[in-house]
Amino acid sequence: MTLSADDWVEVRSKEEILATLDTNGRLEEMPFMPQMFQYCGKRFKVYKRAHKTCDTVNPVAGRRVPDAVHLSLRCNGKAYGGCQAACLLFWKEAWLKPIKESATSAIPRSEDVRNDHAVAVSGCSEEDVLRATHVQRPGEPTIYRCQATQLPDFTAPLAWWDVRQYVEDYTSGNAGLGRIFAGFAYLGWYHFALAKRRRLGRPMRWLYDQFQKLVGGLPYPRKLGTIPYGQRTPIADLNLQPGELVRVKSYDEILATLEGSRNRGMFFDAELVPYCGGTYRVLDRVSTFIDEKTGILTTMKTPAVILEGAWCQSRFSNCRMFCPRAIYCWWREVWLERVAEPPAAIASRRDVSSQSDGTKTLEGA
Repeated sequence: MTLSADDWVEVRSKEEILATLDTNGRLEEMPFMPQMFQYCGKRFKVYKRAHKTCDTVNPVAGRRVPDAVHLSLRCNGKAYGGCQAACLLFWKEAWLKPIKESATSAIPRSEDVRNDHAVAVSGCSEEDVLRATHVQRPGEPTIYRCQATQLPDFTAPLAWWDVRQYVEDYTSGNAGLGRIFAGFAYLGWYHFALAKRRRLGRPMRWLYDQFQKLVGGLPYPRKLGTIPYGQRTPIADLNLQPGELVRVKSYDEILATLEGSRNRGMFFDAELVPYCGGTYRVLDRVSTFIDEKTGILTTMKTPAVILEGAWCQSRFSNCRMFCPRAIYCWWREVWLERVAEPPAAIASRRDVSSQSDGTKTLEGA
C-alpha cells in the first residue's frame, strides 16, 4: 500500500495496531504514541506522504522515512508532560487502511495485518505504549521519548541531491510543479548568485526582490536584522490568548526587532516570511516543550505564540526542501499586533470553542 496526499484512510483498531508493535510500542523503531489510540476506527484524509522529513535532533538535515504518512492530526502533549509543540503525527501505513478497502470488506484480522506488512509481533499492550513514553531515573529529570525525539531511529539519511525525493514530492501529491520550480529557483539564486554572501550578495538580493515584485512573489527571505550586534532587542508583552486575532507585522517591521536573525535568542527563520502582513488566529501560547535533543521538558523564559495555519512549508530550507512535517512557526509577541474584533464575532468564537473537544488538527484546535 502506498498512500498519497488526499487519499482517505481509516485508522485500524487498537487490537490491530498493538499487533504490529514490539514491546517498546514501536513499529520499525517508530513509536506509536498513546494519544493516537483515540483515532482508532475513525476516518481521515491523508495530508501528505511522509516519505521524508527534517532532522531536528542532530544537525539539521533531510531524512528518509519508509511507509509513512501524515494525517491532519497533531500531538496534544498529554502523555509528554504537557508539551505544547503540537507536532504533526507520523502514521505507519500498517496502522491505516484505505477507505475503499474498509468499505468493501470486514476489518482485517491481526494475522492479516502481520502478513501484509511483514511485522514481527512481541505482544505489545496499551500499558507498554504508555510506559515507553518516558524514562525516570532517581534524582534525574524525566526523559521523554516521542516520535520527535526518536526520529533518527526510524529514519535514514537523505542527501539533498537525491533527485528521487523530488520526483516523489510531485507524484505523491505533496507539492505541485510550480512550488517545486520556485523552490529550486530560490536555491539557485541563494547558492550560485552569491545572494547568501552578506556584502557581495547585496546586489543579488536587490535583484531578487525586484523580480519578486514584478511577479507578485516574496522578498528575499534571509535578510539580517537592523539592530547592531551587541545591542538588546525589543520585547512586547501582549498576553495573547488562544482564539485572539492578530496581524503579523511586515517583514521590514520584524527586521527592525532582530540582531542578526534573532530576537532574545529566538530565530526568525525564512519560513516565517510568507506569513508577514497576514492576519491569523492565535492557536496557543507555548511555554513548555520537549527539547528533542535531550528529551527533557523545557520551560521558556518568555512564551512564544503559535498561529492557526502558520507552519513551516519548507519553501526555503536548503537541504530539506518540501519537507511535509509542517512544524508550527513560533512567534515573539513583538512580531505581532492584536486585531480588534466586533463583539458578535467574539461571542460566536466562544460558542464554537465551548463545543470543541480540544483535539488539535493541522488546521488548528
